[in-house]
Amino acid sequence: MATPAKYIDIRRSLHRIPEPGFAEFKTQQFLLDYIATLPQERLEIKTWRTGILVKVKGSVGARTLGYRADMDALPIQEDTSYEFQSTHPGWMHACGHDVHMTIGLGILTHFAQRDEPVADHLLFVFQPAEEGPGGALPMLAAEEFQAWRPDLIFGLHIAPEYPVGTIATRPGILFANTSELFIDLIGKGGHAAFPHQANDMVVAAAHLTAQLQSIISRNVNPLDSAVITVGKIEAGTKQNIIAERARLEGTIRTLSMDSMHKVKGRIEALVKGIEAGFECRAEIDYGANYCQVYNHDEITREFMNWLKETQVARLHECTEAMTGEDFGYFLAEIPGFMFWLGADTPYGLHHAKIEPSEEAIGVAIDTMTRYLEWKAAGR
Repeated sequence: MATPAKYIDIRRSLHRIPEPGFAEFKTQQFLLDYIATLPQERLEIKTWRTGILVKVKGSVGARTLGYRADMDALPIQEDTSYEFQSTHPGWMHACGHDVHMTIGLGILTHFAQRDEPVADHLLFVFQPAEEGPGGALPMLAAEEFQAWRPDLIFGLHIAPEYPVGTIATRPGILFANTSELFIDLIGKGGHAAFPHQANDMVVAAAHLTAQLQSIISRNVNPLDSAVITVGKIEAGTKQNIIAERARLEGTIRTLSMDSMHKVKGRIEALVKGIEAGFECRAEIDYGANYCQVYNHDEITREFMNWLKETQVARLHECTEAMTGEDFGYFLAEIPGFMFWLGADTPYGLHHAKIEPSEEAIGVAIDTMTRYLEWKAAGR
């Protein structure tokens, strides 16, 4: 299905105003302004922090079906070829949340404008802070969400590696358990000419970074999967000054909680060794932790069979990925599933050059409106 021009315009407008988690003020207002243009007869709207909940009342309302779209952006300086680049320097929708929100609005529009209501209630969840510090868990616990708590919930994420028209998913674990990782090393600074009078935290950080990689190769079952990535190191102020402090920032990803606990235990042991070996002090902060995205077996297989029968989109049964997504918290309490949506771009998620195909928007709106109509008929 070709994407209607109005949704391309919406996506581009959202792309211009990327915002951090729990600071999506312009984004929230844009969404609210658009929702206000829809027929209001069957709509009820609540806000929670910078998020939005929209209920579309069904004719019977025996169940509520939920659909979630995330809202926040990443601290990345955009480097695309777009004429509609980010107007917020240093921030970019590099994970496709502008696409996700547009799809959510498209599905909502269909049901708000439908001549007759479907039998079940529908709940559209526009969730802030997926990239951090984590909006799903507090939103799930919020009074506003619990008042309209859905019986089933669904979501998607764009996938650069799949062609447009492809939907990839699987029963069971889809995305990994994840944890942020921040390690501060505090030693003693000094003059570069007198290293014996100082404790150099650049050297300590280098040793620790190398040692962290041994955890995956020597402490995790090779039949399991885990990742430790140190994506940022900060230390020092000048080339001839021994650094008194160093900070490592990274991420941990595992396919089982047992491995997550084991990896964290080994990190703590290695950090204690660095403290002893370099006569320094260390502090560890695990930041935001996301549980695995685990697709419920029965409802996911039903969706996959529905795709095969209707051929609305091409189904690909994928393998699990080390990606993290806080939608996992919803699925830990509410049956449902998440799927990858083919977006056909050579650049990966979180890349400054990512340009997902806007034709994926029409595919997702068509797929999910048809699926929700089928499902909301009481199936």
